[in-house]
Formats: sequence, structure tokens, C-alpha cells
Amino acid sequence: MKGHRHPDGTKSGVEDRNRPATVRVFIALAPPDDAKEELARALRPAYARYPRMRWNRVEDWHITLAFLGEIPAAGVPALIPPLAGLAVAHRPPRLSLGGGGVFDDRVVWSGIDGDLEALHALADDVRGVVRECGVAFEGRPLRPHLTLARARRGDHASAAEIAERIAGFGGLPWSAECLHLVGSNAGRSSGPIHYRDVEAWPLGGGRARGA
Repeated sequence: MKGHRHPDGTKSGVEDRNRPATVRVFIALAPPDDAKEELARALRPAYARYPRMRWNRVEDWHITLAFLGEIPAAGVPALIPPLAGLAVAHRPPRLSLGGGGVFDDRVVWSGIDGDLEALHALADDVRGVVRECGVAFEGRPLRPHLTLARARRGDHASAAEIAERIAGFGGLPWSAECLHLVGSNAGRSSGPIHYRDVEAWPLGGGRARGA
């Protein structure tokens, strides 16, 4: 296994003064590549028709279970052991991508179908672990989705039109194989937002909860 990478992207041994005091992190699931490619094919006409939308990179699509926001970098390592144990205790939920909608007139999303009961149970346990680690976060009710794009300010039509185009989309089922602790550079530069795994753990493993 390669050396541990800190949430800001630096490896162990890099001087602490080069690391930010806080990091922006969240915990998520990610669809497999074939499921993302299936939806991306359905979106191709929209990509061409709405080039001014701020489209999220396909490789960054994820289902957020708990958004921690900006937290002290020193607090991230404490999350890793309990999240690893939690991942072992949960079998991969069987999910699919389907439909679409809009948040706040600007944000286009694709919906999540399938074993939503297992998905909500996993999210509840993830949020419990975060709280037990002493990390305060805004625990909004879970609305499982993939964020696809954001309209520019003043554009009140494009997002709704794209959502209508994918309203009938229904993807093939897939298993969410890993739990991801993700870091982002949101708010740290004027460039595009990039995401990367701090850690990721396979879901399941055959051991009973608490074993």
C-alpha cells in the first residue's frame, strides 16, 4: 500500500507548514464507471446544447452521505478507523441512477433508485460515527442524488430544461462497492472544484456488526 496521503493531497513526511489548517471533506458513495458512462451518454445532447452550464466532471460524480464541510485537518485521522469498521459492517446497497430534477432553480441532479432503505441506514451510521468523533456538521435530511451541473447566475431556464430531458432516464442496477472519505479544494481557488479520495474502504466483508 502506498504512503498515506493527507486530505490536502500531500503525503506523510511533507512539512506540516505546507498543509492548510482546515480541509473540506465529505463521505460518499460513487457509481461504477459503466453506470456513469450510461448516464453521460444520455446527457450528450445536453452537453452540446448547454455549453455554458458548469458541468461536473463525470469522474467526480458521487452520492453524498454526510457533508462535513470545513473541519480542522488534525481531526481527519480520527475519522478513519471507525469509518473503516463501519464499511465492513454494511453490505453494498444495490442502486441505480434514474430521473432528474433541479435544486434552487440552478442545480441539476440525477436521482437514485434501488435499495434506498439500506442506503439511508448506511448514511445514518456514517453520520453517527462523525458525531461520535466530535465533528459538528449540518445534518440535513438525506436526499440521494448526483449533482450534474450548475447554471450560471441569471440563467433561469437551462437547468429545468436539462432535468426535463433526463426525467425518463433509468440506468441499470449496480452495487455501491466502497465508502469514500473525500477531500475537495472548494473555496480555495477560483478554478474548477476537484475531488479526491482521502481514504476508501470496501463495503461488506462477511463480519457481523460489532464482531
